[in-house]
Amino acid sequence: MGNITVRERLEQFKDDKYKEFQSKLVPNIDSSTILGVKTPAMRSIAKEFFGTEEGDAFLLDLPHRYYEENLVHFFMIALIKDLDKCISATESFLPYVDCWPVSDQSSPAVFKKNHEKILPFIRKWISSDHVYTARFGIRMLMNEFLDKDFRKEYPEIVASVNGEDYYLKMMVAWYFATALAKRYDETVVFLEQHRLDPWIHNKAIQKALESFRVTDEHKAYLRSLKVR
Repeated sequence: MGNITVRERLEQFKDDKYKEFQSKLVPNIDSSTILGVKTPAMRSIAKEFFGTEEGDAFLLDLPHRYYEENLVHFFMIALIKDLDKCISATESFLPYVDCWPVSDQSSPAVFKKNHEKILPFIRKWISSDHVYTARFGIRMLMNEFLDKDFRKEYPEIVASVNGEDYYLKMMVAWYFATALAKRYDETVVFLEQHRLDPWIHNKAIQKALESFRVTDEHKAYLRSLKVR
């Protein structure tokens, strides 16, 4: 590797047109911190540096300067096979997550095999005052616990999330839209009983109506539940 750094490798893939596109997608961060590197290249860089001396140093060197460095960081965390090390690295990094793509694109593979062990951490993350830590926690609950390990208490956890941040509210809506697709009977009651903030309520319905996984019959009923 010749001691090239993660940043230097990223700079080899930067693209000004893609930077312009990314800047519009992530308006809440300074565009000067965006290089304009596509996701496949970042995933490849994460694999290249993972487990190397340079990669280990990079994971400890926080905060990073660039948006793409944060993405590579989380992609590297997702490659950690030891659960305790993966959780520790995740918890060290979450306070530095400052936008939705960094929060949303990493899914540690080791989490899938350790549902009971990760659940207390997911609960803790969801209760965080830091928007993107909470958002990550909700997404993990959505990704990992809407199938065979689902429990009725899980949507309750998400329904109790408070906060006016757009990206947090959007994640709550996304959770409920996905839950309507996968766990309709247990989820629709939250809409029938108006348990959600009206904006989140309507956004969850909108997202469910856009889903191919929700039946036409269910969509017709969901339309009737919209808050006017």
